[in-house]
Amino acid sequence: MVKFFQQTTTFNYSWDQVAQGFWRRYPNPNSKHVLTEDTVERNITSDGQLVTKRLLSKTNSIPKWAERFVQKAQVNIIEESIVDPKTKTLTTFTRNLGYTKVLSVTEKVVYKESPENPGKTMVQRTAVFDSQVRGFSRAICAFGYERFKKNCSKMVGGFEYVLSGMFPNNNGPVITTTTVTSKLKDAAKNASELAKAKAAAKVPIYVKLH
Repeated sequence: MVKFFQQTTTFNYSWDQVAQGFWRRYPNPNSKHVLTEDTVERNITSDGQLVTKRLLSKTNSIPKWAERFVQKAQVNIIEESIVDPKTKTLTTFTRNLGYTKVLSVTEKVVYKESPENPGKTMVQRTAVFDSQVRGFSRAICAFGYERFKKNCSKMVGGFEYVLSGMFPNNNGPVITTTTVTSKLKDAAKNASELAKAKAAAKVPIYVKLH
């Protein structure tokens, strides 16, 4: 069972401000589940794009029924980002490295100038959930989806907190619109599109850690 999540958020800050705040979004009052963050690799391409690979360690409480599948709540996350100052876009690809057969969460986020609201930044978040646990995949994906959706609200609030601290004179409301697609056919299509986007990225999404 595959589930698909999509969310569009508009921040009342310019793209330059949001791009600066992206690297300082941790810690914040809503990010207590983020334990560590380390830059693994960073370079500038010939066309001026900043490519960064980071390793994050996160934790979340585990419900009693999930203890049979997951031994500990901590999991490593790989985050790969591409900043293009020419087109003013910041694109990130994120996926979990542990317990991928239990629940694989692949996320793509695009930060760009809002076409409808000049001076503001639109954030388009897409996530695909997949589980290979026979007999429990539907329940596990549903749980992961709901947990992710709840955490997205925290992420928006936490990022807003960081931005308001960095740019106090530009503080404003955050407008969030969420679109959910739960049909398997649509989810599979979007999962395929997300996979193609990863393959087209200039950095590989898979990292082998020793």
